Amino acid sequence: MNTENYIGSIRKYVGHKPLLTVGAWILVINEKEEVLMQLRTDFDSWDFPGGTMELGETIEQVAKRELKEETNLDIDELRIIDVFSGENTYRKYPNGDELYVVSVLCEIRKYHGNLIINDDESKVLKWFKKDEIPENLSPVTKKYIDKIKKHLK
Repeated sequence: MNTENYIGSIRKYVGHKPLLTVGAWILVINEKEEVLMQLRTDFDSWDFPGGTMELGETIEQVAKRELKEETNLDIDELRIIDVFSGENTYRKYPNGDELYVVSVLCEIRKYHGNLIINDDESKVLKWFKKDEIPENLSPVTKKYIDKIKKHLK
């Protein structure tokens, strides 16, 4: 099976009904203690890079793949700092797809590469100080932002 289209292949059978998935949510923190965020095209709101696990991947592999795909950055060192699950992880995308995501929050302080929008998921990539994170957050991020901020200096 082609793992690149895992969720898409399931959607052929279940349509837009809710799926349970696992994914990485990535806090990339620079030397100025700023966190990287993306203005997403799907919700037209700010979020942290990340995405859903494909068949056979580890969470570390998900984080590396998604960060590279979305920002062109490569991870040198990753630390798992939290896990979010349950009712508050429900997402309904503009196309009608519904998901509950077990999100593993990863902290990245050591990375390399040139920051570039690499896919059609982001309109803008920008660094923010903890107290300057925009209010226009994706629906799930709004629910968890206070807990996420506790991991930032």
